[in-house]
Amino acid sequence: QVQLVESGGGLVQPGGSLTLSCAASGSIFKINGMGWYRQAPGKQRELVAGICSGGCTNYADSVKGRFTILRDNAKNTVYLQMNSLKPEDTAVYYCNADVTYYTHTSYNTDDYWGQGTQVTVSS
Repeated sequence: QVQLVESGGGLVQPGGSLTLSCAASGSIFKINGMGWYRQAPGKQRELVAGICSGGCTNYADSVKGRFTILRDNAKNTVYLQMNSLKPEDTAVYYCNADVTYYTHTSYNTDDYWGQGTQVTVSS
């Protein structure tokens, strides 16, 4: 019922910037919390940043002061602005959203994931 599509990954040099986007579509009634996670090779998936429906945010200590999470509720889109990128930021980045959606008979809430987008920081 709901799809998340990410874009914006790529290769960037250390110290560079990238902005990731994640657009939600489908039978959406309301998007609650949204967030970005990442998974590096051989490591567990970890939370990078989250944003609540009212705009409150939280960040992993490793990205505080460098990354900014934003959301555009009118477009059902969440962004991750990444500055001062480091090689250790290299990972597949996943968008996550807690979505209340409607069917013919009811409203339900589920957790959705995007397909992932690769971010590589290397000279």
